[in-house]
Amino acid sequence: MNPPDLLAALPAIPKDEGGPVFAAPWEARVFAMTLKAHDAGLFSWNEWAETLGTELHKDDDLPLGTTAPGYYDHWLSAFERLLTQKGIAAGSVLSDLKQAWENAAKSTPHGEPIELAR
Repeated sequence: MNPPDLLAALPAIPKDEGGPVFAAPWEARVFAMTLKAHDAGLFSWNEWAETLGTELHKDDDLPLGTTAPGYYDHWLSAFERLLTQKGIAAGSVLSDLKQAWENAAKSTPHGEPIELAR
């Protein structure tokens, strides 16, 4: 399959006429972190594909009229799941970081960089 055929076969990936796109910087960052984690040998592509597929199929069970999470929300969930399954990060640590990020984002004026307290 050539790349345009692959993209057509994966309709959930956000894309425009030029190919895949990221709607927000965090999407590009989690994409890059996933590639780096794979390059570091933390998981295989088969493990990644299976985990991401499981996350994407969770939408199949949503009640009618429910808005499904975005593609990269699923991507992030799959990445977090692999990190916890492999013992690389504890689920509670990831949850705490997510909450800290949300708190910092809410308290940061628009246009200013978000910084987490150390």
